[in-house]
Amino acid sequence: MAETPQRKSLTTTAGPGRAPNRAMLRAVGFLDDDFEKPILGVASLASDITPCNAHLGRLVEKGREGIRAAGGVPQTFGAPTVSDGISMGHAGMRYSLVSREVIADCLETAAGGMNHDGLLAFGGCDKNMPGCVIAMARLNIPSVFVYGGSIMPGVGPDGEDVDIVSIFEAVGKFQAGAIDAKKLHKIECSSCPGHGSCGGMYTANTMSSAIEAMGLSLPYGASNPAVSSAKDREAYLAGKALVYCVKNNIRPRDIITRKSLENAYTLILALGGSTNAVLHLMAIAREAGVDWTYADFDRLGAKTPHIADLKPGGQYVMFDLFRVGGTPAVLKALLEKGMLHGDCPTVTGKTLAENLADVPSVYATAQKVVRPFSNPLSEHGHIAILRGNLAPEGAVAKLAGLKVHKITGPAKVFDGEEACFQAIQAQKIVAGDVVIIRGEGPVGGPGMREMLSITGALMGQGLGEKVGLITDGRFSGGTHGLVVGHVAPEAWVGGPIGLVQDGDSITIDGDTKELTLHLDDAELTRRKAAWVKPAIRASGGVLLKYAKLARSAAEGAGTG
Repeated sequence: MAETPQRKSLTTTAGPGRAPNRAMLRAVGFLDDDFEKPILGVASLASDITPCNAHLGRLVEKGREGIRAAGGVPQTFGAPTVSDGISMGHAGMRYSLVSREVIADCLETAAGGMNHDGLLAFGGCDKNMPGCVIAMARLNIPSVFVYGGSIMPGVGPDGEDVDIVSIFEAVGKFQAGAIDAKKLHKIECSSCPGHGSCGGMYTANTMSSAIEAMGLSLPYGASNPAVSSAKDREAYLAGKALVYCVKNNIRPRDIITRKSLENAYTLILALGGSTNAVLHLMAIAREAGVDWTYADFDRLGAKTPHIADLKPGGQYVMFDLFRVGGTPAVLKALLEKGMLHGDCPTVTGKTLAENLADVPSVYATAQKVVRPFSNPLSEHGHIAILRGNLAPEGAVAKLAGLKVHKITGPAKVFDGEEACFQAIQAQKIVAGDVVIIRGEGPVGGPGMREMLSITGALMGQGLGEKVGLITDGRFSGGTHGLVVGHVAPEAWVGGPIGLVQDGDSITIDGDTKELTLHLDDAELTRRKAAWVKPAIRASGGVLLKYAKLARSAAEGAGTG
């Protein structure tokens, strides 16, 4: 944290030559003394497109109040969002990962163009969070992120807790004849009972937990429910915290370091978080100028146990974790175990350890959500980086809640998600198959679609751990099963996944971290020589722009 520089906003507002600039600001409510205060961007991703973001306007107003109370001037602007749950299973999902880059560009453009002294960002759906943090790292002005919070669990037709993954899996049960249309409709109507992000340890809750552990949001930010007064108070305090960061020149690149990234990923592993975290943390590290590779994920995975029994692999949702102390209680347990760097700075002006000084460990009282270190769900991280001749640059697998970590079987190859889903509907996928979905990578997709519709249907048909699934696309944080994503190089650039043929023998081994296509080098060379580069599935617009700029999934699939 360097000496506090002259406020950036003075570039826009100071001196006689900036009278026209000030005139326009007066038209939106500025008073004389406002020009003497920090001018702070408030990025609102509020939208009634999705329950994840529908309530953010309320929180934005609380954040603005906090900024004013602390002596700053807020300026609100917007950015788009794409709902992963609603865009799942069709071409709209191609825009999901792309939206991460668009969000980052929007925040950078508005805050950079206005010379804002700081940035307060509010997001809910999956790509909001990494998009906002990427922009913060680029701008490197004092910044605080506020997560919209998690949805409450719904009540299913038999009185059970249900959430968004419940309805995806119910579709598979309906296809298999296990439930009727009436029960499917009841689950549909109860899975999302109100505002907030998807309730399990899916991507939204994974990334909000990572950002809290990293120090860019306030304590409890990841686990305060969307509909709670605690979330309102947090938003207000976040506005005050931002003004503190501006006055003390606490900037994102002071906070995003190798040590804080280790804290973030350690918490993700402990909670059983989404494989998307690998992609997003890689992209954030790159934008922050921090050296970070797949080897770092492997290193931390080898020594971090999976202790939280959270969906999709477990029983509970984020609201259950909130009831037993929330994310800080888990961080405190990890800190006491010596698994975190307590000296990392945060947006509160205190270190992580100082933030947690008065927080009881999650083990301070009896509870069932987080297992003791002596009896974890897994002694090692549930996310594995796989390598082999099918993925020379690497691939990502999620092993949480799985009894089976290995499969060898014949390939069933599909060029694109739709063809695979049709085969599942027709019940052409059988136990022992290794399903290949290719042409869904960052460039070839474009956009690296998530495939919860695929995995949910397989789970619903009882095939979740009886088949393997490999793709150069992605999987939702709600995915459960023996699945491998982020295969790199992707098919579109000539990666080996593009050379697989029906019937080829393939091994997925989560324990040895191998992904093997059982072909000799001569046959691979022959197929490579005959390979023809497929066309990008975009003719123009933002998807084509992304396809031209996107990096490999092994580098975070970003455009920066």
